[in-house]
Amino acid sequence: MTEGAELILGGVRSGKSAYAERQAQASGQTVHLIATATAGDAEMATRIAAHRERRPAQWTTHEVPLQLADALSTWATPARCLLVDCLGLWLSNLLHAGEAVFTTERQALLDTLPTLPGLVLLVSNEVGWGLVPTNALARRFADELGWLNQAVAARCRRVVLLAAGLPLTLKETP
Repeated sequence: MTEGAELILGGVRSGKSAYAERQAQASGQTVHLIATATAGDAEMATRIAAHRERRPAQWTTHEVPLQLADALSTWATPARCLLVDCLGLWLSNLLHAGEAVFTTERQALLDTLPTLPGLVLLVSNEVGWGLVPTNALARRFADELGWLNQAVAARCRRVVLLAAGLPLTLKETP
């Protein structure tokens, strides 16, 4: 697998995380998973546990709810695959951390992505095909994630959309 960043998009239960995990495994590189989720309740803890169980034991996991650019800079090497799961949860964490953290960390990620060595797989939710949410925070989340996905996609060599477990390549740059 080549070097560079790849954005893997999909809706809920589209297969995006499983696809990203297969891509990481197929890379033949040492894999570091950067998990952005926090277990705020029992149901989320169960989801996190299910993701952990299906990953290979030799993968190194880092829990990074906010400072994603710093984590990527720290762990990216030419011989390593970094798998970020997922940008949607990371963005939610940023929105809850306050405007200053949101602005700084979002820009840091966008500035850092093009400079990283090795393979970086970024999983994110595609939320643009659903209903417009009824509350202001949910509308802001959908807007910000759509804009983040566009900005990240512009910086990635490859963008893949998952639907019903099937990948559709949207962008491929040699």
